[in-house]
Amino acid sequence: MEDAVAVLQHELTLGEAADLLSRALPGHRVEILQGRLTVTPPPDGSHALSLTKVCRALERAGIDGSGADWAQGVGLWLPTLPEDFAIPDLSILDEDFRDAHVTKNYYAPNVFRLVVEVTSSNWADDLGPKVECYAQAGIPAYLIADRKHDEVLLYTDPADGKYPDPQRFKRGQSVPLPRAIGVRVELSVDTLLDG
Repeated sequence: MEDAVAVLQHELTLGEAADLLSRALPGHRVEILQGRLTVTPPPDGSHALSLTKVCRALERAGIDGSGADWAQGVGLWLPTLPEDFAIPDLSILDEDFRDAHVTKNYYAPNVFRLVVEVTSSNWADDLGPKVECYAQAGIPAYLIADRKHDEVLLYTDPADGKYPDPQRFKRGQSVPLPRAIGVRVELSVDTLLDG
C-alpha cells in the first residue's frame, strides 16, 4: 500500500503511467503513440486466429533459415517522441533482432521488416497514428487487416517519414507480402479479416 501512496504523491510520467496500466489491466496492450497513452482490449477469437494463420503461412513459406523470424507482441521503440512505443500484433523481424534492444521490452525499428495489425474496437489507432509512427520509424511494410471497413491495407516503402497511399485488397483477393520479409507469401484477405 505504501508503494501505491508514494506513486500517487508525485506526478507520473507517461512511461510510468503506461507501466501502471499494463500491470493493472492484464491482457490489454498499452502503448504510447505520438505522446498519447492508448489501451487495446484483449483480442477476440477471430483476431487471434488471423494472426495464427499468418504465422502458419510464414512457416510453410520457410521463414526459418531466411534471416528473418516472426514474433507476436514484440515492443517497437518509436523515434517520434521520447516515450513513444508500439506493440504490433505481429512483426517480421531480422533473425538477430534481440541485438537491437533499446529499452524495457522495445527494439529498434531498423530490425522490423513488416508489422501486422488486426483492428479491434480502437481501430482508429491502427489506421491513423500507427501509420504515421511506423512510417516515421522507417518500417518497410505495414499490413492492416481492417475489420471495421472490411478490407486489408498494405503500406510499403516509406519516404521522408511518410508512406505512399496503401494498396487496398478486398474479399476474394490475396495479399502478396513484400519480398523484403525474406520469403514469398500470399495471404487470403478473407482469412486475415475472419481468422
